[in-house]
Amino acid sequence: MTCWYEGPLAAFDTETTGVDVETDRIVSAAVVVQQGAGTRPRITRWLVNPGIPVPGEAVAVHGLTEDHLQRNGRWPAPVMEEIARDLAEQGAAGRPIVVMNAPFDLTILDRELRRHRASSLSRYMEGSSLCVIDPRVLDKHLDRYRKGRRTLADLCAHYEVELAEAHDAAADAQAALDVVRAVGRRFAARLERVSPAELHTLQAVWHASQARGLQAWFAKSGAPEAVDPAWPLRPELPAAA
Repeated sequence: MTCWYEGPLAAFDTETTGVDVETDRIVSAAVVVQQGAGTRPRITRWLVNPGIPVPGEAVAVHGLTEDHLQRNGRWPAPVMEEIARDLAEQGAAGRPIVVMNAPFDLTILDRELRRHRASSLSRYMEGSSLCVIDPRVLDKHLDRYRKGRRTLADLCAHYEVELAEAHDAAADAQAALDVVRAVGRRFAARLERVSPAELHTLQAVWHASQARGLQAWFAKSGAPEAVDPAWPLRPELPAAA
């Protein structure tokens, strides 16, 4: 029997105006679907005119200027609808969805749906199973004592996965998917008997533990940052934009 990490997987990624899920906006997104390791992926891309200024710091990361987005991007409302329906289709088909740092990308999508569709990601996922695999959470749990950062670029380097165009949503989604397959192979003895649904539940526990450890480190160093233990989706804040 084929292990889940060699079988069908989907992946989702976004590029945004910033790093605040409550106020920033999606400017591009991609869903990559691969029926099995080594097969040709189906890639769906979206370019969005966010309707707000795009800070220079964000442009420096992904290269999508405000002028380019105004000329070529679509209005957010139909795009968010299409993305949410695509993810729901993946869930209904039983494909695990790979999302690097899932609490960011899934939460900002949820906030965009609330903003532009008066809905939520959970509502779109009703009737289908949201099964998320987060390579960052997996790697931090399975290789917890390895030193160094664990960005997507770092994980690609560590697991020898090609990342041709960093901060392009489709390239990042494909790379995250490939990293998950590589993690699965490297830690096969610990993962091959775990189903994606079981792994989804385990990752929520692992992420919460990782968040507590990071919060303790921040407190010890006197840093004011707060670490949210929620995974894969942060709860809505009453004052959300």
